[in-house]
Amino acid sequence: MNLTEMITLVRRDLRDETTPYQWSDDELTRHINRALKQLSERVPLPAKATLATTDESREIDISSISSRIMVQAVEYPVDEFPKSYQRFSIWGDTLTIISGDEPDGSNAYIYYGKLHTLDAASSTIPPKHEDLVATGACGYAAVSWAAYSINRVNVGGAMTPAEFLTWGKERLKTFSDILERLGRRQRIRM
Repeated sequence: MNLTEMITLVRRDLRDETTPYQWSDDELTRHINRALKQLSERVPLPAKATLATTDESREIDISSISSRIMVQAVEYPVDEFPKSYQRFSIWGDTLTIISGDEPDGSNAYIYYGKLHTLDAASSTIPPKHEDLVATGACGYAAVSWAAYSINRVNVGGAMTPAEFLTWGKERLKTFSDILERLGRRQRIRM
């Protein structure tokens, strides 16, 4: 799925498929990106970085890891069996290895989660979560439209803003509940 396909999916759910559209592509893209960020915070895209340690220092600069949401694990030394995962702490862009031997300048593997991407060419959203992102985007779009349509003349009558608000809040509640369940599944099991 790409951004254009996601916009089409969101338009279909909003029943906004005939021109002139109620929402512009830019507005829907903003709502989609907001939902995508929330998905990423609960179910980040798994990634691995190889970073050099500094001899006789437990600190590793992780500023080069872009779009990082969280660090899941640190392997040092690398490529051992069983793997040597270390306890660590993070302050800003500095990761400090707390356990194990003091690093000697060799590499460490940083396992982390990062933001999902959705652009004109591709997406990192797992297919099973595409409808979830659309649900969140629809909720944000409807709530935004409800606020916009207050005290405006519309063909739907005086109740239209309230109905958009109710429908949008229901979509966001569904979105939030599913994200909460997904977040619990992603926790480390010891």
